[in-house]
Amino acid sequence: MNKIVTIISVIIIGFVLTGFVTKKRQQPNPKFILEFIKNNPDKAAITIIRNDSVLINKNENRLQPLASTVKIIIAIEYAHQAANKTIDVNQLIDLSQLNKYYIPNTDGNAHNNWLKYIENKINDNKISVKEIAKGMIMFSSNANTEWLQQKLGLNNINTQLQKLNLDNHTPIYYMVSSLFVGKEVSKNLNNQSLQQALKTVSESDYIALTNKIHQKLNTDVNYKNDVGDLSMPIQKIWSDNLQASTTKAYASLMQKLNNKSTFSAKIYQYLDPIMESMMQSKGNQINLKHAGFKGGSTAFVLTQAFYATDKKGNTTELAMFFNNLTNLEFQNLSLQLNNFLIATLYNKDFRKDLLNNN
Repeated sequence: MNKIVTIISVIIIGFVLTGFVTKKRQQPNPKFILEFIKNNPDKAAITIIRNDSVLINKNENRLQPLASTVKIIIAIEYAHQAANKTIDVNQLIDLSQLNKYYIPNTDGNAHNNWLKYIENKINDNKISVKEIAKGMIMFSSNANTEWLQQKLGLNNINTQLQKLNLDNHTPIYYMVSSLFVGKEVSKNLNNQSLQQALKTVSESDYIALTNKIHQKLNTDVNYKNDVGDLSMPIQKIWSDNLQASTTKAYASLMQKLNNKSTFSAKIYQYLDPIMESMMQSKGNQINLKHAGFKGGSTAFVLTQAFYATDKKGNTTELAMFFNNLTNLEFQNLSLQLNNFLIATLYNKDFRKDLLNNN
């Protein structure tokens, strides 16, 4: 079971703009998250499905920021276009194209960790589209994400929401570009503070700004050198404006990935290698037929979407979204995520606890 702990815990982070300090390291306790949800209903939402029956659902219809968990939708669109041969997954892309969207100190070193991981696959400073997509999910590289959003087309990605019947989902926009919205808004404050001005930006204007910024990142190599004000109050507004959905919607989405029948076999052929990197572990291969996940975080948000089918045929789908967290709450919850997932998968008594708290 240690392999599961290692793989899941390492790759939960999406956007990370600030460090955290934990005052007291938590001991393994899968009930910690359950208790937190019970005691903090305003900060938490959860949906867990086991063998097509709901184990627990709390605040499942409440829209909450997804952070990098939204990258699942991009991965699904990637697999569709790959299956339809709209894109060539073996096409080699110069790393300089990705570097346009790499903003240091905003991704928890995800992009650099990915580059180290694929260093033996780099050929003449180029890497395949397939590896870029893997890096988006496995390492949560935001630079890879922004590049793929452009490659696949934002309209196509957002149309995928309709195809998946994800009605309770806000529009998907350029992720890295959103970091610079405050910089653009600050140019025309009109006697307002930046916080005040950002809070008045409509969703359509916000998305329009991200499109404008994306073009600047494409054409002006110096633009990204100044990201503007990313103080904690500005980060909070940015975090609140991230794409949002519900745990009910994402648990349903996890079922589509888990059942291997919603899409064509060709689509899963391209999607599974992107989503199911945890199955590279021999420990996971012993216990699980297949499994995949994606997590995300900001300074205030922690999200997780997960699916698995074990060797006995039991299916599990889970979506957990936390928002408005303190630093310590974030640390304690993230330290217990693996314990919670493992108990959900393998502990009958814990699953009874989930049912009893539903």
